[in-house]
Amino acid sequence: MVTLRAAVVVSAVVVAAATATTVAGASGRTAARTPAVCWRPDVRAAVRYARHRRGDIAFAVRTRWRLYAHRGAHRERSASVVKAMLLVAYLDRPQVRRRALRPGELAMLARMIRRSDNQAATAVRDMVGNGALRRLARKVGMRRFAPRAVWGDSLIDADDQTRLFLAIDRFVARRHRSTAMRLLRSIVPSQRWGIARVRPHGWALYFKGGWGSGVGLVDHQVALLRRGPQRVAIAMLTLYDGSHGYGIATLRGLALRLTRGLGPHAHVDDRRCRGFHRRARRRRG
Repeated sequence: MVTLRAAVVVSAVVVAAATATTVAGASGRTAARTPAVCWRPDVRAAVRYARHRRGDIAFAVRTRWRLYAHRGAHRERSASVVKAMLLVAYLDRPQVRRRALRPGELAMLARMIRRSDNQAATAVRDMVGNGALRRLARKVGMRRFAPRAVWGDSLIDADDQTRLFLAIDRFVARRHRSTAMRLLRSIVPSQRWGIARVRPHGWALYFKGGWGSGVGLVDHQVALLRRGPQRVAIAMLTLYDGSHGYGIATLRGLALRLTRGLGPHAHVDDRRCRGFHRRARRRRG
């Protein structure tokens, strides 16, 4: 009798295990068949939003395979956005690129990027010169960047800025890449507005903002979103906002729409998504 009961128990365990294996296998096959969550920015929603906002608005979103833009070639004064270019140019100086940064240099760059200190930016620009900015622009492939005697008056456009930010770490001297990215990721809390308020879950944010001393003349942000090997660069430029508060609200609204759906499972540079986007464009006519 004990033997019979043991046999029954063993048989039940075997059946249960087989069933679990079958279910697990089916789940695995289902997961394997689940298509990638192919993401793209909601440009139409962002354009509709921009048309109901005060000011002169332009933006661009760039992935490895595609550029999405609204007035992406429209040039505006850079304000402090150009400080990201100054950072890259300084770290690429021949006398800097292969050695450790001195404490004073690191402090100067940190003030310029993390706190957007203008005196630090002027000191850096006086050392690298506008020639270094032009060389960087050519290296990146920028088409319309134009430096000016006053660095904040340099002319930028959204297309060019996304071209830089999509691979900004790769334009930094290898020895200093981690330092540059750490600075761009650690902007002080008082300047973490706009896209920093709506950062997609699961994505690291590296960015620089620019504004007209709180008067609403210009309010810009340029950013890199990174998750593993996936990258999205976003540039949002606004002019004549009326006030700084209104301008940063516009940037937040644009970023919210442009990053909609960009969650921890979204695929941006997956090759499977290239065909998905082509089919979607054909369906729209």
